[in-house]
Amino acid sequence: MEQKKAIVVGASSGIGKELAKILSGNGYIVGLAARRTDLLSELQKELSNKSLIKQIDISKPEDAEIKFKEMLIEMGGVDLVVISAGCGDLNSKLKWPIEKATIDANVTGFALIAGISLQHFLEKGSGHLVGISSIAALRGQRSAPAYSASKAFVCNYLEGLRHIATKSRKPIFITDVQPGFVKTPMSRGNNLFWISTAQKAANQIYKAIVKKKKHAYITKRWRLIAWLLKTVPDWIYNKMM
Repeated sequence: MEQKKAIVVGASSGIGKELAKILSGNGYIVGLAARRTDLLSELQKELSNKSLIKQIDISKPEDAEIKFKEMLIEMGGVDLVVISAGCGDLNSKLKWPIEKATIDANVTGFALIAGISLQHFLEKGSGHLVGISSIAALRGQRSAPAYSASKAFVCNYLEGLRHIATKSRKPIFITDVQPGFVKTPMSRGNNLFWISTAQKAANQIYKAIVKKKKHAYITKRWRLIAWLLKTVPDWIYNKMM
């Protein structure tokens, strides 16, 4: 049986790093993509299966497009693409460099990689695309306007791609992963409630991949928070945020 192959974009740290380990341990040849190749090299030494490294900065779309397509060719095609790369910062003062960096990575960069991936799977005739959005996608936040908006874009973009995949009648699956708080470099060690380790989050994401789920809250208890965010009246939400 042909060995499964996956690319993890954003594999240098956090959820992407832990998911790359899990995929490798479950028989995948893994393509490791991120800005920091030194961290990818360190990760590569920990993997049990063959892996490839490619320096890709999704906030620079012209260069990212070339390198991601190169990686697909170098790997001889893949069965799974996970887009875990992204950025976000508190920015209630709306400093444009912070807003722009978030949009460049989480919107432009994400759409680029997701679109190329789906085109690849349509040509191949099968595949699985996984996008890491966020529980923050459910409502706007004054503390991080661009971040929550960009993650809402990710959710809706994935839904649009799912409609394309469904219409193709090919076995192509799209999974939207919405994590709550996960202990990663982006969380900066804040004392956040219900915070999960990246390893625990990655384990649950892998289970969602195996089950080919359309959507998964990570960890599962965040389903309750999602329901509250969707139903709470604006006047209460405004006080909360």
